[in-house]
Amino acid sequence: MIRLSSARAHPAGYSPPIADIQFVLEHLVNLPGLSKLSSFGHADPETVQGVLGEFGRFVTEVLVPLDRIGDLAGSRFHPSTGQVTTPPGWCSAYGKYVEAGWGSVPFPAEHGGGGFPWLVAIAMQEMLTSANMAFALCPMLTQGAIDMLVHHGSPEQQERYLRKMVSGEWTATMNLTESQAGSDVGALTSKAVPAQDGSWQITGQKIFITYGEHDLTDNIVHLVLARVPGAPAGSKGISCFLVPKNVLNADGSSGERNAVRCLSLEHKLGIHASPTCVLDFDGAVGYLVGEANAGMRYMFTMMNNARLSVGLQGLAVGEASYQQAWRYATERLQGRPVGSPSGASGAIVDHADIRRTLLTMRSLNEAMRGLIYLNAYAIDLAHHADSQEERAENQELAEVLTPISKAWCTEVGAEVASLALQVHGGVGYIEETGIAQRSRDVRIASIYEGTNGIQAIDLVSRKLGLRGGQAIEALLCQLDSTDGQLAEAGQPLASIRSNLTKAVAELREATHWLVEQSRLDPSQTLAGATPYLRQCGIVIGGWVLARQALAAVAGAGNDERLAAKVTTARFYCEQLLPHAAALTPSVCGGAGVIFELTASQLASS
Repeated sequence: MIRLSSARAHPAGYSPPIADIQFVLEHLVNLPGLSKLSSFGHADPETVQGVLGEFGRFVTEVLVPLDRIGDLAGSRFHPSTGQVTTPPGWCSAYGKYVEAGWGSVPFPAEHGGGGFPWLVAIAMQEMLTSANMAFALCPMLTQGAIDMLVHHGSPEQQERYLRKMVSGEWTATMNLTESQAGSDVGALTSKAVPAQDGSWQITGQKIFITYGEHDLTDNIVHLVLARVPGAPAGSKGISCFLVPKNVLNADGSSGERNAVRCLSLEHKLGIHASPTCVLDFDGAVGYLVGEANAGMRYMFTMMNNARLSVGLQGLAVGEASYQQAWRYATERLQGRPVGSPSGASGAIVDHADIRRTLLTMRSLNEAMRGLIYLNAYAIDLAHHADSQEERAENQELAEVLTPISKAWCTEVGAEVASLALQVHGGVGYIEETGIAQRSRDVRIASIYEGTNGIQAIDLVSRKLGLRGGQAIEALLCQLDSTDGQLAEAGQPLASIRSNLTKAVAELREATHWLVEQSRLDPSQTLAGATPYLRQCGIVIGGWVLARQALAAVAGAGNDERLAAKVTTARFYCEQLLPHAAALTPSVCGGAGVIFELTASQLASS
């Protein structure tokens, strides 16, 4: 086989985009204002910048080198013992992560946390996931479990488990899915029987459990959904239980092994280093969290933050993919750029098609970052704003944005990863370059934590109806709110303004149609759910980039980086934002043609 030296493998080489992250924190979501709240007085911009800079150094030095190793080696299951070993270097890296206290940054001080805003945690998660998505899944699940126990765990459960979960000494999982109960969680059959000592015995089998068994810590806290005797059918009869891998001793240390065992690991398309387990609970000791039959409500506390973190995976993999594609495009010599002498060979970055591809990737990444960070900022204000009115407004905004963040960003992240592979040409399809791993890893993000189709259904069936439709109307008004500033900016941002105005008008038309149909015939609304969510993502992406362009113009001067922000926003609004209008016929087309063919007629002819 002949291989050109200029097309050989390139190292991952991810570099945390600290400057871009800092720009969004200061100019889009107002971290300085957030740090003035009583809860976050210690999280001033200078301190946050120091934390992010140090964490960026950590992921670059410790986790980036393990990303490819984890993909190739994977986690391994040992049938004779039921144990799982993670790839070489994983245990050492996780130990350093815990020792540095990185996982504790956003959690309450009373449980050993740093008390920083969730916004800061999201910025850290971006870098962590870009550096090594498979590794990042372990602390992500633990963070969700911490959040759930902080809100719903008993004082005793919080005292015995939270400090070690916050520190990262113990990890955690979320156990919902069963073979017959995937998206329809209400179909689960795992059962819980009360024991004489006040605990419960949990029996059942769960699948797709991320980091359900591993060698990184001496205990794993499983949060398990199961049914108590006499529970109502469906999701109303689900309870949540805390089931430790090792039952705790009286002093709080890990004791004897509980009756929970890993039966196997799934062989997956991507995230090979993340062990996806089948877990068997055979009368395992568990402890009821909160009240019986309230498990789904409690679990959604965990899942909503997890859905934002999954949306973040689209951004994170998109950023890593873009960096790798840009580097390759500047080094790969191929063809003669327009205007160069005959016989000359130039880097492919000088070809118009590659330049368009890179600008598409860059602008989509910046749009995703703006949306994700705005969502996290709303979550912080929903819990910590000074007035109840502001808290309520931001709670509504967070609820509307979360399904869009999860679904749109994971779809776009996969598109960016695919474009990065395309930039690499033929060698991108060869595993040696490592770029194919990006596409394989990110593909799961649009599926787990609620498929993107379910996110779209949630958006149109629940979120459009919040406060009688006023919540979505408030968001549309926010999208209009920058028009005056764009007008004042004049010609430099004229194309951004004109295209954003048209796009918001189209989104408002589609929204009003869906709201009206939800009253008349919900099937029509559901038929337009997926294109509507994508339309929302595209338009909100244009809005956050318009706001960034305004901030860049205000402080541009001779700063090339800020000037590039304006150009990136112009490219998105001139060439990508118009796609939103093309989705209106799909949103408003109704269910007729979708159901015109019967299920049997859909078979291949």
